[in-house]
Amino acid sequence: MSITKLTESEYSGPFANYVREAGEINLIEELEISLHAFIRFVQNIPLDKFDYRYAEGKWTIKDIIQHLIDSERVFAYRALRFSRNDKTPLPGFEENDYVNNTDANKRSIQDLLTELSAVRHSSLLFYKSLSEEQLARIGTASTHQLSVRALGFVIIGHQKHHQKVFEERYL
Repeated sequence: MSITKLTESEYSGPFANYVREAGEINLIEELEISLHAFIRFVQNIPLDKFDYRYAEGKWTIKDIIQHLIDSERVFAYRALRFSRNDKTPLPGFEENDYVNNTDANKRSIQDLLTELSAVRHSSLLFYKSLSEEQLARIGTASTHQLSVRALGFVIIGHQKHHQKVFEERYL
């Protein structure tokens, strides 16, 4: 399944940027490939950068990795609800509150990457289990319409977005 199978009615608002960031990919393959590429990328970051903030009030690299973990859990939960034909509109979440209520900076980078890997493997197994009909189902999250498959692209694009932020502002 590639991004070209998505229609614009399957995603909107802030999610559109992440879908575009994912690029033209095979969703299932890229869920796995992008995780391994990200882990290799992070493992090559100098140790003194993991707790670095490029400006007052900005997140550290560890904070961002925890944010990726939390966000993927939220996106996958939304995909689960929509795939099961749950039509209940889902609220957004305040990412800053999530980051401010973790102890990411007290954790080792290996621990964070292990958790990210576990969450991604769960997402990957979930997406592999879905039929084409389930992947095409649409629900509402943060007042925006999203399909189950679009949420998979959001997971990938969100990770790629933050990797670019690392490259541009942290390294």
